[in-house]
Amino acid sequence: MNVLRVSPYFLMLCLLVSQWACNSPQPSGPMNVLFIAVDDLRPDIGPYGNALIKTPNLDKLGNTAAVFENHYVQVPTCGASRCNLLTGLLPGTVDHLKNSAFETFMSDEPEGESPESMVHHFRRNGYRTVGIGKISHSVDGVIYGYDESPEGARPEMPHSWDEFLFDADKWGTGWNAFFGYADGSNRQEKKGQVAPYEMADVSDRDYPDGITADLAVQKLQELKAGKQPFFLGVGFFKPHLPFTAPKKYWDLYDRNEIPLTQAPDIPENIHLASLQKMGEFNQYKAGDERASLDSALSDDYARKLIHAYYASVSYVDAQIGKVVDELEKQGLADNTIVIVWGDHGWHLGEHRVWGKHTTFEVALRSPLIIRVPGMAPRFIAGNSVVSTIDIYPSLMEWCGIPVDFSLDGQPLGTLIKEGTDPKRENVSYSYFNKGITMRNDRYRLTRYFRDQNPTVELYDHQTDPLETRNIAAEQPDVVAALMPLWEKGNTGLYSN
Repeated sequence: MNVLRVSPYFLMLCLLVSQWACNSPQPSGPMNVLFIAVDDLRPDIGPYGNALIKTPNLDKLGNTAAVFENHYVQVPTCGASRCNLLTGLLPGTVDHLKNSAFETFMSDEPEGESPESMVHHFRRNGYRTVGIGKISHSVDGVIYGYDESPEGARPEMPHSWDEFLFDADKWGTGWNAFFGYADGSNRQEKKGQVAPYEMADVSDRDYPDGITADLAVQKLQELKAGKQPFFLGVGFFKPHLPFTAPKKYWDLYDRNEIPLTQAPDIPENIHLASLQKMGEFNQYKAGDERASLDSALSDDYARKLIHAYYASVSYVDAQIGKVVDELEKQGLADNTIVIVWGDHGWHLGEHRVWGKHTTFEVALRSPLIIRVPGMAPRFIAGNSVVSTIDIYPSLMEWCGIPVDFSLDGQPLGTLIKEGTDPKRENVSYSYFNKGITMRNDRYRLTRYFRDQNPTVELYDHQTDPLETRNIAAEQPDVVAALMPLWEKGNTGLYSN
């Protein structure tokens, strides 16, 4: 499926809203933060120009916020990407590329001079910090089996949260809920003998994200009455596999109108090791079809899966709407920064992949929507490249919190205010699958460390935005010119 760009209608709408926002009230006192993390969310939503998908709440938020067209995560897997977000650091070892990255970065030692996370830094600067759902990698913020005892466990970020909430309801545990179906079952106990989707005629609360949204609404009411500024992190599961959503969200779509990917084939001139094996997707029973690099799924089954993904996105959009609406109802919107962040993208058949574990554009590009009180909404076009690690220093700048330690990101404030920032280095780096990839405003350059003769891939987004052909061999001069920029992102992790 093509990654859609913004429509002229949206640009005009943003212009009109900008004029309104310039006259909006300026924040007084310390600003709060509402941070919403969404798992496996592609930028196939209304604010990014997809007119087919139904995301009215994200559309509404996007019309009053900065929408970053080209935002990239540092690692295309949940735990590691969230670790980059929360530490503001690029991965330095191969352990930082795993879902267990927090176990490497975080410590159960006493609190040190440098904060373990941006949440910790907020907390030690007078903020009340509350987490709900999946913010770090663990669904309920706890690492289980940490020591030799069967019940050994510790907080994933032991110094960061004043309070961490999750209601596992009928699923019993957080991880069961993460892979849960409407009847209380889950993929893990079924050992893969369940479909990667479900359409149940149930309420929003019959899936975990509906419960998480209600918890967030209740917590906003309590935080309103508090005397401290707050950081509230809310982590939603969908559209992560399984693609489960109440029937009413499936009914929003005519499946025959849903387009298939425009890049269904393996890119030319690449080594197949550049693409993942579909292990995550194939942990589910999928009828007679399995995702494979050898052959694409049938059009009918592919369209069914995309329908399921869209339904899941519409479901989580409704939950985001509940939380943002409550923020406004409580009179907190004029003094609260709101961020919606996708922890990475997801292949929906692009390059024959149904998953996220690649260094291609569709796995690394995700939504980033930021509303800062007093700042006009703006669509930050693709010639400005931003990274997940930019969020940490930006929040500290907006909230007036000093940072006397090293971070790898670049603040986004000038870019939102002016629409451009000549001082920014316009590049993002990502890491996975024994590869380091660099993305600037035109090219993606990826180098893999698989043998003594590293392979190189080059994609020109001006002529090939779907990354269908590796032109490194055809454009050696471009590779040579870009390599010094690529080297700046080489943290040495593959030599550690």
